[in-house]
Amino acid sequence: MNRAVLDGIELEYEVRGAGEPVVLVHAGVLAGWFKPLMEEPALSSRYRLVRYHRIGYAGSSRIAGPVSLGDHARHLQALTRHLGIERAHFVGHSSSGNIVMQAVLDAPHLVHSLALLEPALLGVPSGPQVAKAVLVPAVERYRVGDKAGAVETFMQGVTGPAYRAALEKALPGAFEQAVTDADTFFGQELPALRQWSFSREDARRITQPVLAVLGAKSDVRPTSEGASRIFRERHELLLAWLPNVEPFILSDATHLLHVENPRGMAEGLATFFARHPLSVR
Repeated sequence: MNRAVLDGIELEYEVRGAGEPVVLVHAGVLAGWFKPLMEEPALSSRYRLVRYHRIGYAGSSRIAGPVSLGDHARHLQALTRHLGIERAHFVGHSSSGNIVMQAVLDAPHLVHSLALLEPALLGVPSGPQVAKAVLVPAVERYRVGDKAGAVETFMQGVTGPAYRAALEKALPGAFEQAVTDADTFFGQELPALRQWSFSREDARRITQPVLAVLGAKSDVRPTSEGASRIFRERHELLLAWLPNVEPFILSDATHLLHVENPRGMAEGLATFFARHPLSVR
């Protein structure tokens, strides 16, 4: 991957294809979340795809102390400036959905359209149940030094017990990298998510076209109380709050989404971007 030096930090990034820019911002835990989409012709043959490793993940810089979602949004803006991107389509998955929403609020001129792939909105009715059933035990295992157990507990809780096979098929070695990056996710990203807020008033400020994505199997979660509802609750909140939003249900997918069904996700995104081309602005 290439490296960008940005205000004292370095981010690894990859660019593929040509056309309107599409910036893919990976979720927590796994630095390579979006690698499968880079291979899909529906996107790579029509768009300039950019993916990068956020601060603290894989070979990008690691910094001590808190890193807020606002910091991640500023790093994202700096990277787009480095690449000469003035306006783009943005795609955010899970916690990075929150990051790209913050980027829209901070720099609306930069975002032409937005695809939110099950963003990690904590303020929904089943949020406390999921925190108790999934986040608390995962963090407890991390605090006693069991990083692999913490990653396993979290991933099983949010994606189901069969996640490992799909993950290793699409991203060999991803689990081991997640264990290496556990300090970033459990020590910095989860606290930042808890501190981040998003209100109905914030949502009204996001006037760009938004694709709200839900995995068809994301609400099938027998392993954690409340998690069988949280993804649908988040999806319904986006549809109720955002002024210019359309739904998309990705077949044959849990919260892993494009890891399990990259072709379906790529085609859904390409269709959405084609409906909202940059040329209209």
